[in-house]
Amino acid sequence: MGILSGLEPAKVFHYFEAICGIPHGSYHTKQISDYCVRFAQEHGLHYIQDEANNVILFHPGTTGYEQSAPVILQGHLDMVCEKEPGCPMDFGKDGLHLRLEDGYVSADGTTLGGDDGIAVACALAILDSDDIPHPPLEVILTTDEEVGMLGAAALDCSPLQSRIMLNLDSEDEGILLVSCAGGLQADCHIPVTRENADGLSVTVTLSGLTGGHSGVEIHKGRANANQLLGRFLNELGEAVRFRLCSVEGGLKDNAIPRKAAAALVIPPDEQAALTDAVSHWQAVFAGEYGVTDPALALTAEIGQAATVSALDERSQRNVIAALVNVPAGVQRMSPDIPGLVQTSLNPGILTTSEAEVTLVFSVRSSVRSEKEALYNRLENLFTLLGGSVTRHGDYPAWEYRRDSRLRELMVQVFEQQYGHRPEVQAVHAGLECGLFAGKLPGLDCISFGPDMDDIHTTKERLNVGSVRRTWNYLLEVLKQLK
Repeated sequence: MGILSGLEPAKVFHYFEAICGIPHGSYHTKQISDYCVRFAQEHGLHYIQDEANNVILFHPGTTGYEQSAPVILQGHLDMVCEKEPGCPMDFGKDGLHLRLEDGYVSADGTTLGGDDGIAVACALAILDSDDIPHPPLEVILTTDEEVGMLGAAALDCSPLQSRIMLNLDSEDEGILLVSCAGGLQADCHIPVTRENADGLSVTVTLSGLTGGHSGVEIHKGRANANQLLGRFLNELGEAVRFRLCSVEGGLKDNAIPRKAAAALVIPPDEQAALTDAVSHWQAVFAGEYGVTDPALALTAEIGQAATVSALDERSQRNVIAALVNVPAGVQRMSPDIPGLVQTSLNPGILTTSEAEVTLVFSVRSSVRSEKEALYNRLENLFTLLGGSVTRHGDYPAWEYRRDSRLRELMVQVFEQQYGHRPEVQAVHAGLECGLFAGKLPGLDCISFGPDMDDIHTTKERLNVGSVRRTWNYLLEVLKQLK
């Protein structure tokens, strides 16, 4: 018996627990993709599995629905893999350790992957049932959504007949998403030159930040560890003669980084000055981010005297200048939709090699020209610093469809079930709906899902009651799409 056995809807939580037992982080989706293929084979379903590990499952309409227009159910197979310090979890080999508490499902010390495992579970539960009325179904399960929607970009959509799509990749019950931002990943490179430096080895760490999804939470004013680390290093130079060896921070371009660290070397007689600076800036950052990031901690660990490979002075200036001056966070709010972030960017990954420092951004905008302007701004900045910028994973915005029969139906069904109208919104986060809208002309699409809190963080949790209500809502929508 699994930890989720006894929950309703039973088949949904059965498949969700099975999915959580299979490693399925981004770039490592072969096992979960093969699981879906085995499911199709065991249930006698036609399926397609491509080289990107995307899977499409086909199911005919149930009795009375054989001639109905086909419907796409869509979600993604990969999850964001984050874990708490000291957690022994190996995302490449281990399944998640689930917890059920106070009506919520979470994972012990790690992200849960409810985004978007619950969509996959709902789709498989429908395909595994013989008492759910529905039109012909084309279930699209994509890969590597969390790292640039690579699976959806690679998918051959020519076998698909449907122009009606229910995307189950949303995290707020009662909200129907009808538009999303486009985006890209910008990899910014700064070449560095090194030389030997003598002194005490020091590791400065900024940790305990709240983090979060750079599309969903970018407007909440949470601290970005990479950006704050650069600010600290810039100010530290006024008090301590240090040499910079490396900077590291963040794990995903679309996750606001919760931790960053710098390796330094300082003169032995400046330990006190370093300690004072760390204490001062801990207080400053706590004052600025005490509400959004109450657990923020700035620390310094002083090691032994050593001769180390450090950046030369020019390289050090360039790296710190980049970290201090890069744009980050919300750049413009929508003038048309109150409360909607229109354009933003997130410096999510900071790494150092022997020859360069790299800062990876997630750039988003619902206006193509603003997305390009932000990319050009990064390109100009890093070119001035002697570096370069490359772009990956470019995806289009999903534009609002004024005439949507699907939206009208889903609003009507929602009112019948809940007794009030749903919120119809656009979202700043990137959704695969934009890619599919570009590949399937005339696509009528809505994105929705159950309540999930703190996705892409180790505090992520899934609301059991919300899953049950959203499941009933989905089944009624399918019933009325006859």
